[in-house]
Amino acid sequence: MRHNGRVPSSIFGDPEEWPPQDPIGLSEDLTLPLVVEGYRSGVFPMPVPRELPHGIRFAWFCPPQRGILPLTNLRITRSLRKTAKRYRVSVDRRFTEVMTRCADPSRDGSWITDEIVAVYAGLHERGLAHSVEVWDDHDRLVGGLYGVGLGGLFAGESMFHDPEHGRDASKVALIRLVELLTEAGGERLLDVQWSTPHLASLGVVEVDRADYLARLDRVLPVSPPMWDSTRLWRYS
Repeated sequence: MRHNGRVPSSIFGDPEEWPPQDPIGLSEDLTLPLVVEGYRSGVFPMPVPRELPHGIRFAWFCPPQRGILPLTNLRITRSLRKTAKRYRVSVDRRFTEVMTRCADPSRDGSWITDEIVAVYAGLHERGLAHSVEVWDDHDRLVGGLYGVGLGGLFAGESMFHDPEHGRDASKVALIRLVELLTEAGGERLLDVQWSTPHLASLGVVEVDRADYLARLDRVLPVSPPMWDSTRLWRYS
């Protein structure tokens, strides 16, 4: 059965039958193949706040209104351009450390567990998850982001900045990510899951579920960008 040209996942079923709410399914376990199948199907996992009956520990989400950042939409203020000159930027040098910093339990809404870190680190080892790191002049990691990359999709998961040494460092990481995806050419989809007032101020918009899934189908066959961990960028 197809829905608007989409072949339903054997695991997640037909999107037309998904409930009209953010979570569309539950699972007991989180494995690399399941996570990859999830992103290819348009869904992503998060741990449930506490264990549900029958060993359920993860919920799978496909928001009816999905936050995406069109690459030409990124808003860079004059002050941010000036701030960016203070930092250097790399990719895929400190993936696990970026995740760990994003997982800081003191942050509001922290949801990145040790199990999440382990699974996504496994994706990174297979070239399916990537990080952008931001460094200050003292070689301190002061900001970054990470996410899953499949073809022309980059699904951003989380970002962080050091409040003392890295003001706007997460935004600088986002600038580099958008540049990297733009330089790769072809149609790209930068998924941020949900829009927030902060993300909307950077250019994030919402699209409905069907629109998101149609875009996803178009970009999955696209060649991924080059993630060159040997390079170091500095803005002048």
